[in-house]
Parts: sequence; structure tokens; C-alpha cells
Amino acid sequence: MLEGEKILRKVIITAAVTGQGPTPSMSDYLPATPKQIADDAVKAYEAGAAIVHIHARKHETGEPTPDLHVFREIVSDIKNRCNVVINVTTGGAGNEKERIAVVPEFKPELATLNCGSLSGTMIHVGERMKSYKFAWEEAHIKKEDLIFPNTYKMMREYSQICRENNTKPEIEIWDLGQVGAVEFMVMRQYVSKPLHLQFVMGALSGMPATPGTLNFIYEYTRNVLGDFTWSVAAVGKDQIPIAAVALALGGHVRVGMEDSLWAGYGRLARGSAEQVRKVVNIAKEMSIVPATPDEAREMIGLKGIDKVNF
Repeated sequence: MLEGEKILRKVIITAAVTGQGPTPSMSDYLPATPKQIADDAVKAYEAGAAIVHIHARKHETGEPTPDLHVFREIVSDIKNRCNVVINVTTGGAGNEKERIAVVPEFKPELATLNCGSLSGTMIHVGERMKSYKFAWEEAHIKKEDLIFPNTYKMMREYSQICRENNTKPEIEIWDLGQVGAVEFMVMRQYVSKPLHLQFVMGALSGMPATPGTLNFIYEYTRNVLGDFTWSVAAVGKDQIPIAAVALALGGHVRVGMEDSLWAGYGRLARGSAEQVRKVVNIAKEMSIVPATPDEAREMIGLKGIDKVNF
């Protein structure tokens, strides 16, 4: 940014550091143990992320797990080292009850709330795999009957549990029809305004990650729901280009190893921090600067790191 140039606005950058889709055989740099996940999160914070999005993985094999002891190890380690906002997933490994258990256990400031079921597979990724480091990976990647369930019953119960624990739901919208699900929840006061939304783009059975789609769904959602804060996550090669579009449209941005293992054409990212730095650089060229964690808390209305249970 040039000296004297006016700051246009501040952007909240989220780093989703591991997820449950990618496997260790896809990249040697994927955080696959609790310490690696915490380390990657802290490095992403140091690079400019105000929020880190957390899934848990087993120590020995990197397999996704709903184990609360593993989650606690990760989130406590991160909190002890920095004041980044920790957004705990409710869409990770485990059954319906195991997924939401993180909210009453940890009372996080922010947790995901997915607003519709999806079918999916990573078999298209498996077609390129030649070998696997761990036995669990092949079945995980080649599963063709995968359903990511987020029923209306789950949405009601998850949103109620978030409310009871003063945890802000980050409302995940994977496709156009899910905007109606959010309106349904607002009308019945399952969730309260002001809303914080995230458009997730590029999933196999979700909306495509294109500038036109993002512009359309943003305008459509605004017409249906009114004012809200919002962020965008795009999968794979579209991560950084769609982040740039989101910046231009006034949104916030999510990057990280959960969504893409790459940091440019043909080169694996060494960590989520590398992707965060890319967004920071693009934003600064647009006179947009990264928000701090405390600024992000104020912007989307979070209770504060002193009120979590870890």
C-alpha cells in the first residue's frame, strides 16, 4: 500500500487448516496430528488470519476424529499461544450427536452451522492416487455413497445448542436452495440476526466456484435475508481467484489446507500461512488490510476469548 493511501476497509481472513477431506497421502504438508494442526493455525494467525477453523485428527494416522480429548488438545494449544478466534467445526467426523458435542464441551466463540445435506465423493481424486500412507485413506477417498447429513432437525438442535452456549453460528451455505433453509430458521428464531454467513463453493454437489455464481448468490441472499456479514471459501484451484472476487464484492475470505493443498500452479502449499499471505498481498493492493482477531470479534459479534471453556 502506498504511503498516505486511504484504507478502504478491513477483511477477516479465516484459515481452515486441515478439514476432514484431504488425506496425508495427498500432501506431506497437510497438518495431520494435533500438534501439526495447532502449529499450522498459529502460523496462519501470524501471517494475518483472524480466525482459524478447526477439525481434529488422530495422532497416529491423521484420520479425522470427533474425539473431544483431541479437540481439546488442539484448541488449548492454540489459545495458549495466541488470541486468534477459534471456529470449531460441527460438520466433521462422527455421527449427529458427536459432531455437535464440541459446542457444549468447549463453548467456542464461533462454530459452523451447515444448512443442508449434500452427497459427495472424492473418487475423482482417488483416480489419481498411486499409493496410500495409511490403510484408512483409500476407503475414505473412494467412498461413493457419502452423504453429509444436515437435516432440519439437526439445524434446529445445533442452533439451539449454540444459543445455549453463547456460541455464534457461522452459517454455511453450499448451494442456492440452502438460502431458503436459513430464512426458515430465521423466521422460527432458531438463529438470530445479525447473521454471519459463509458461501462454500466448488464442492462436487454444491454451487460452482465462479465469479458469476458468487455475485448472484450474494445478491440473491441479500434480497432474502437483508443485511449480514459474509465470507467465501472455494475449493481447490479456485481458492485464491474466488478470494479476490470476494474482496472486490466487500466480503471476507477463507483459505487454508482444508480447501486447497496448493499455493500456485503445480506447487503444494507448505501450510495454510502461505495461502493467507497470498490473500493479504492481494488485499493490500486493493487498499484492504487484514483485521485483527479482536477487530473480527467486534465485526461479527463474538463473546470474547475469555468466555470459552478451554
